[in-house]
Amino acid sequence: MEISPIYHNSRPEGELPAQETAAFDFLDSLGIDYERVTHELADTMEKCDDVSAVLGVDVCKNLFLCNRQKTSFYLLCMPPHKAFHTKDLSHQIGSARLSFAPEEQLWELLHCTPGSATILGLMNDEENRVQLLIDKETYEAEFFSCHPCLCTSTIKLNTSDVKNVLLPKVHHKPIIVEL
Repeated sequence: MEISPIYHNSRPEGELPAQETAAFDFLDSLGIDYERVTHELADTMEKCDDVSAVLGVDVCKNLFLCNRQKTSFYLLCMPPHKAFHTKDLSHQIGSARLSFAPEEQLWELLHCTPGSATILGLMNDEENRVQLLIDKETYEAEFFSCHPCLCTSTIKLNTSDVKNVLLPKVHHKPIIVEL
């Protein structure tokens, strides 16, 4: 996979899709520092391994989930090497029958496409319909890496900025889980 050099506080050049422009505008408005690389479509964790090597931090695995009735939605942020077991997570959050949410809901609630679900998409969840779940290991890591609402770029953030600046601004308090 071809990956750009690392850029500091610099969005990709040229015209960007609206959701990616919004993500970079949001980061800039909050004054959050970030490092960024641009690359081919990285919509699987295997493809993100190459990106992780360049950024020097694991790209977070982000899963967009829902209950069986599709009335409760969750964004789970976890380390890429951990396995996801629905039963374990369901027990911790008190929600039975979790599954992957439909693509339409991912777009409607977070303005993200499949493979690009991200914590930055919470800026679009103005009604707080999505509950943020973060694995303890990810929550306690020094850095947090994710896509800016499109999986052709990846950014690296200080986790302290995510906790203390980004999450309060989007009005989402995470539930810390242990997977």
